[in-house]
Amino acid sequence: MTDGGDGPPVGGPGWAYFLDLDGTLIDFADTPGDVRVDGDLRHLLEGLHHAAGGAVAIITGRSLDDVDALFSGIAFPVAGQHGLERRAADGRLSRHPAPPGLDEARRVLTADLDPRIEFEDKGLSLALHYRQAPTLGGYAGRLARRAAESAGPEYAVLSGKQIVELKPAGRDKGVAVREFLAEPPFQGRLPLFLGDDVTDEDGFASVNALAGASIKVGAGPTVARWRLRDVRAVRAWMARAIAAWRTP
Repeated sequence: MTDGGDGPPVGGPGWAYFLDLDGTLIDFADTPGDVRVDGDLRHLLEGLHHAAGGAVAIITGRSLDDVDALFSGIAFPVAGQHGLERRAADGRLSRHPAPPGLDEARRVLTADLDPRIEFEDKGLSLALHYRQAPTLGGYAGRLARRAAESAGPEYAVLSGKQIVELKPAGRDKGVAVREFLAEPPFQGRLPLFLGDDVTDEDGFASVNALAGASIKVGAGPTVARWRLRDVRAVRAWMARAIAAWRTP
């Protein structure tokens, strides 16, 4: 894995881009609702989207509605809730219904929840954010596992950076990447995936298997083959990626 020298590959003609959001394109905030998208990021994403002929998708744990609120007026291809819902490049929407048990899991998670933990209902998945109380990570994890047991075997617990989520099993960011690659304008291209969290490892594994490029943002063990230091480095990388499409 490369961290220095010429840095990670930037793609160019023949490539498709899959980008995580929080911790990759934008820095974390105390709560998900505190995050704001600045003009520089909008400019870079629109530039890369245009240069790549639309083959740029956001792959995130956020809901699709949440992404649209952040990028008001721009309808990028998006896989939300780790691939449980997806908007294709042509605007077509698909959602994978939650199996029975989500209501029971919601009840378990919200009953006497420590007020320092933020509960988020994404519609098809549920999350506990403990960024404002990092010492409660163990408690949040135990509570999520108890909720999963109540919901049934079709649900799984997914842990990330100061977040733990309960979601239907069998859907992940790697599956979302493969679904996009079966459709225009992604079809026939090599995939390039950027992410920062444990929840992005499925995406890295998928693009590695497809001879694509996987790039981890920040520290930590990973199956990604390259690394960028932080969000600032990702922004600089995006500018180089746009330039790569303009080079004869």
